Amino acid sequence: MSTGGSTDGGEDQGPVRRWARGAIQRPDDVYQGLFYVVTGFFLVTTLFPFYWLLVLALTPLDRIVDMGLLPKGFNVAAFVEVFDRIPFHVYMFNSIVIALVTTAIILVVASFAGYAFGRLEFRAKPVLLLALLAISYFPPAAFIIPIFQFFTGNVTFLTLPGVGTISSPNWFNTPGAMVTPFSALFLPLSIFILTTFYSQIPDGLEDAARVEGSTRIGALFRVIIPLSAPGVATAGVLTFIGVYNEFFISFLMTDGQAQNWAPIVWGILNYQGQYQAFYNLMAAASIIGVLPVVILVVVAQERIVSGLTSGALKE
Repeated sequence: MSTGGSTDGGEDQGPVRRWARGAIQRPDDVYQGLFYVVTGFFLVTTLFPFYWLLVLALTPLDRIVDMGLLPKGFNVAAFVEVFDRIPFHVYMFNSIVIALVTTAIILVVASFAGYAFGRLEFRAKPVLLLALLAISYFPPAAFIIPIFQFFTGNVTFLTLPGVGTISSPNWFNTPGAMVTPFSALFLPLSIFILTTFYSQIPDGLEDAARVEGSTRIGALFRVIIPLSAPGVATAGVLTFIGVYNEFFISFLMTDGQAQNWAPIVWGILNYQGQYQAFYNLMAAASIIGVLPVVILVVVAQERIVSGLTSGALKE
């Protein structure tokens, strides 16, 4: 018995059912639309903070009130004034040096650890990997007090009669007070990345190098690391960005003076005085400070992508 209308016809269906039917029939259009939506959302949420910094940097300080989406002026001189008021270039240099040194240390240590975890079999490997995973989730703020106590010489190891007290080093206002904890905090991530890449290298390539006389260390640097260049580059870039952007330890272990290896976070904060905050200079300094990271990501992105898409090694 007819019901007077077919439920299969598009004209008798609601908009949601018609959209669902069209999505099933044309999945490529749905995937493309979702791609545009996700990309648009990502661009807005990612680029809007940088746009807002640019708006504040271009607006004169006395006009930063009731701000809209457009700058109230065009004060390009703020990007020059950031270097006149304080030696901001020195703060940037300090951050870059600390990040480079930390990255070099981490890549060397993580390469040995990644080789051990990825290519060797030993009894405690699962336990150590689990411990590294647990440590990687610890927030840096949890270590602030013990790190400060240790690197300011306030931790006593041993007291010997006639010799004196053996205490922790006083590295306050030195690069060591930042490089050492940074190396420990960012090391687990690099170990996991390199372990994954090193484990994918065929054993035959390493065996061939060892037959020709190379030791395990020689095979690591001559075969494993070159073939794992995308992983090494990824670990290095992530480490550099993480150290360069780190706030808590950088703020804690220096007094804020450029000559005492204060990093870029101190340079930005120094535009805030006791009675006045130069928000336009802080915004301009933030834009200038992020440029090294942007350049690094743009350059490294091409190498990483080309390495990842060049093909996988198979036994």
